[in-house]
Amino acid sequence: MALEWVVLGYAAAAEAIMVLLLTIPGLDGLRKGLVTVTRNLLKPFLSVVPFCLFLLMDIYWKYETRPSCEGDSCTPSEYLRHQKSIMKSQRNALLIAAALIFYWLLYTVTHLVVRIEQLNQRVERLKNRD
Repeated sequence: MALEWVVLGYAAAAEAIMVLLLTIPGLDGLRKGLVTVTRNLLKPFLSVVPFCLFLLMDIYWKYETRPSCEGDSCTPSEYLRHQKSIMKSQRNALLIAAALIFYWLLYTVTHLVVRIEQLNQRVERLKNRD
C-alpha cells in the first residue's frame, strides 16, 4: 500500500507546484503556456478524487479492524505499534485532504486566470475600437 501513498504525494506536489506557478506574479510570458498545460492536465488529475476516496475507505477499514490496545491488554511493543498505526492513518488522512484541496485550488485558479485573460482581451478590443 505504500506505492499508493507515494503516487498521491507526487500528485499533490504536482498540483501545488502548478498552483504556485500560476499565482506567482511576473511570469506573464510563461503564464499562457502554463494555463494551457494546466487545463490539459485537469481532466487526468480528476482521477485523484476517486483515488482519494478509495484510500479514505482503506483508512476507515483499517481503523475499524484494528485491534484495540487499552490498559494492560497489550505489551509495550504492541502499544507502540498501535500508536504508530494511528499516526500513519492521521498522516495519510492529511495527505488525502491536501491532494483534494490542491486539486480544487488548481481548478479554481486555472479558471480564474482564463477568465482574467478573456476580460483583458475584451478590454483591449474595446480600447482599440475607440
